[in-house]
Amino acid sequence: MIRVGQGYDVHELVPKRKLILGGVLIDFHLGLKGHSDADVLIHAIIDAILGASGLGDIGKHFPDSDSKFKNARSRDLLKDVIELIKSKKYKIINIDSTIICQSPKLSKFIPKMIENIAADCNCKSSQINIKATTTEMLGFIGRSEGVAAQCSCLIESS
Repeated sequence: MIRVGQGYDVHELVPKRKLILGGVLIDFHLGLKGHSDADVLIHAIIDAILGASGLGDIGKHFPDSDSKFKNARSRDLLKDVIELIKSKKYKIINIDSTIICQSPKLSKFIPKMIENIAADCNCKSSQINIKATTTEMLGFIGRSEGVAAQCSCLIESS
């Protein structure tokens, strides 16, 4: 059986936080506000994977009301989700995602993001696609107040 899921996440950009996207630390004067490391890309990927497998969402598995997830690495959460779907006999076919961010420019970081996510999902880099776009200066993202990400994921029974 083949199943599809979609995910979306958004976090506010604030001072005195690290900017981590796709598990890559990006040198920028603002970072993402959140209970964990606030990696919107990985959060969207997690939601897409959980959605495809019919297992709820990131908040169900890693609630921000639980102190054990305070400052958690999103890559670790992704690895936990991969183990969960593996136990349900699912595997990733492909992941396609988009980061929506006015600044900084992200193109040079995308190969490392792909490498990280492929490793964490136990799949090939060719199964992971990441794009970055802006909102052409429109809205809260265009004003560099936040970053969003969306993702589609295809899985199959193994």
